[in-house]
Parts: sequence; structure tokens; C-alpha cells
Amino acid sequence: MDIATIIGVLAGFGLVFMAVASGGGGGAEFFHVPSIMIVVGGMFSATLIHFSLGQVLGIISIVKKTLFYRLPGEQDLIQKMVNYSAINRRDGALALEQQMPEAGDSFLVKGLQMVVDGQKEDEIDKQLAMEVEYLQRRHSEGKKVLEFMGAAAPAFGMIGTLIGLVQMLGSLTTPEDIGAGMATALITTFYGALLANLVLLPLAGKLGTRSRREAFLKQMMLEGLLSIVRGESPTSVRERMQTFISARRREELKPSV
Repeated sequence: MDIATIIGVLAGFGLVFMAVASGGGGGAEFFHVPSIMIVVGGMFSATLIHFSLGQVLGIISIVKKTLFYRLPGEQDLIQKMVNYSAINRRDGALALEQQMPEAGDSFLVKGLQMVVDGQKEDEIDKQLAMEVEYLQRRHSEGKKVLEFMGAAAPAFGMIGTLIGLVQMLGSLTTPEDIGAGMATALITTFYGALLANLVLLPLAGKLGTRSRREAFLKQMMLEGLLSIVRGESPTSVRERMQTFISARRREELKPSV
């Protein structure tokens, strides 16, 4: 689980709630069902118009994976590839089949299966590189959906505010009614800005960051698998994979051979 995201969302909403509650009135004036309907309903409606139903529904699984899927660390990954290289050199490629249940990553499992099946280096490179490309494309689509929702929420907040102002001015009888009417009208803008800037746009940014890191780790896996296919020694595999990390981190990460 991505603890940073959970803490950020809870802390953000908590601070906003405390600020609202400390302003007097108990914060009841900040709860307005029609405004929620305009912002949330309008945002989802516009998103469905802009994207296909499959793209919108697919964002649920992408966000879930972003929050709950734990990516492997570089040290663990390098150590795995070094171990696989040692097994391949000692016992042959077929022995790698026993390592597949504990690989912990479907991309790595697929790569190991291709090595076990005796596929050539260029075939493995082409197939797995395509997997990385389409992974980035799926994540890019999900990021675009979240970014669109993040832009639509404040827009519908403003639409709700305009609706509220029209209704207020249409029924205005005394100047004393302006304060309450303005407060009701502006609450919709508040909902749109809060939803966009505390949930949707940060999630889009997190998805982009996670996508780049996942693609980077899969490139490491691919390079390690190709080194194994070429029959390189565990030491050569380790040194090749450590080129993906900085010189300072190479001193920190010293997998045993």
C-alpha cells in the first residue's frame, strides 16, 4: 500500500475539516447536496462524453494498483537476476521454471517462461519491450482520465456557482439576503476545487510517477533476462544491471553472487 497517498488524503481532508469546523456554525453550511450533485455528477458525465466507458471504468483498477501494488526495490531485483543467472549457468534454463512461482511479477514470470522455452534473444527483447510500451500507454490513458476529471470538477463548481447566483438574484428581495445566497452559491466552487486539487490531480501525478518507475524496473528485468539468455556470468549480470542506478547507489547495493 502507498502509505504516503493515504496519509496525504487523510491529512488534507482532516485539515480542511478542522478549518471549517473552527470557523463557527459547526460547518453545516459547507454541506449542500445539490452542489455535490452538480460537481460530481457533471464531472462524471463530461468524462463519459470525453472518454469511452471502458477507459473510465479502467481507471478504477489502475488507481487501485497505484495505491496497493508494491513495486520491488532495485536491490531485490538485481539479486533475483543474479540468482537466476547462477541457476542458468549451473543447472540450465529448465531449472528456472522452479523459480517462477516466487518471481512475484507477471512480467518477470513471462520472461522466465520465454527463457525456459528456449526463445531467442531478439524474440524475447521484442515481445517484452512491447509489453513495457503498452503498459505505459495504458497508464498514460488513465492519467489523462484523471487529469480531465481534475479539470472538469472546478469547471462544474463554477457552473454550480453561476446557477446559485442566478437563483439568488432572481429571488432577492432585501440586501440582507445577499450574504446567505452568496455562501450557498460559492460552496459549489469549493467542492470542485477541493476534489480536483486534493484527490484527482495528485492521483494523476502519482500515477505518472509510478508508471515511470514500473517501466524502469521492467527495463531492468528485460536487460537481466537478455543477459541470462546470452549466458553471461552472475558477476556480469550484476554489473550490467547496476548501470541502471547511480554510482552512489552502486556502493549501497552489493548483491552477493
